Amino acid sequence: MSTSDSDTATETNRAELLQATNIKKHFPLDEGLFDRLFGENRVVRAVDGVDLTVRAGETVGIVGESGSGKSTLGRTVSRLYEPTDGSVIFDNEHIETYSGRQLRPIRRRVQYVFQDPMSSLNPRKTVGETVARPLTVHDIASGEEKWARVADLFEEVGLTPSQMSAYPHELSGGQRQRVGLCRALVTEPDLVVFDEPVSALDVTLQAQILNLINRLQREFDLSYLLISHDLNVVRQVCDRIAVMYAGEIVERGTAADIFDNPQHPYTRALLDAIPEVGGERGTRTHLEGEPPSATNPPSGCRFHPRCPEFIDGRCSGEQPGLQSVEGDGDHEAACHWLDRSEEERATHTPPSRAERDIIQESTDS
Repeated sequence: MSTSDSDTATETNRAELLQATNIKKHFPLDEGLFDRLFGENRVVRAVDGVDLTVRAGETVGIVGESGSGKSTLGRTVSRLYEPTDGSVIFDNEHIETYSGRQLRPIRRRVQYVFQDPMSSLNPRKTVGETVARPLTVHDIASGEEKWARVADLFEEVGLTPSQMSAYPHELSGGQRQRVGLCRALVTEPDLVVFDEPVSALDVTLQAQILNLINRLQREFDLSYLLISHDLNVVRQVCDRIAVMYAGEIVERGTAADIFDNPQHPYTRALLDAIPEVGGERGTRTHLEGEPPSATNPPSGCRFHPRCPEFIDGRCSGEQPGLQSVEGDGDHEAACHWLDRSEEERATHTPPSRAERDIIQESTDS
């Protein structure tokens, strides 16, 4: 067995720490009284039937445009939100209906690092007090032991113990992000969910934080779920990647699968949007338009109104499910192109906008 085959087998054989099945998170629209009494109860389908697993010791990335549902998915599987439907199993324990006291031990073991550390840190407390608070809440440590643990963590993430007495506004963005890491790690969790952990930082600081995240994973044997719109970020740190569009996962696989053999047109468009050396972009596909309404998603494939590889009425009339790519069960895509040959895909000329409108009318009638 080759080294790469051995690594793949090791990844596959890891225990599943988190298993989310058919997760849905719908938010009711705040409409007028007449609509609420006599109309339909419309909802925002932020997450609409997602399966997701995170194995022990691995990093799973969730990528997609703003509004794709990736942050809502992260908050739902970590139980900051209660699922509308579906199951969430953490370490063999169903937690989807837990609340209050039942969630306390889960809160200790599943930590969330928010996108903007400034908004998630209490401006009236020192950062040391904020980091130490979970040790008191979960009855982990007190007194000198508590402060010694916080000081050790500050040094672990590249801060100094003297900075424990600083207030959030007195620190730089990179330092506040390190404080967020401290607060997540102080309870010795098993799973950390990162929501856009470096989006507000410059390129140099991004590299520092990503290297730190990698190092901490090795040292503390952590599992990560990393949410980002930046494919360069997930490429650096993720073992597996799921691509989200309009509340659904449209493609998932290893980092190599996604970057070297993308199958869904949306994934290809995201990759083509990455600037090349010299500021040039790729030329495979060009993505136009905006994501669909989350209250009234299109029929069929939700990507079909924007898809540069639109095939025919099947795209607008039949919703594709995730299928294995070339018999590889770890690489799946939800696209009707998987039923067709690469030669046909390469020579296909998508219908014009007017032709698409005719196809849609035929599908709707």
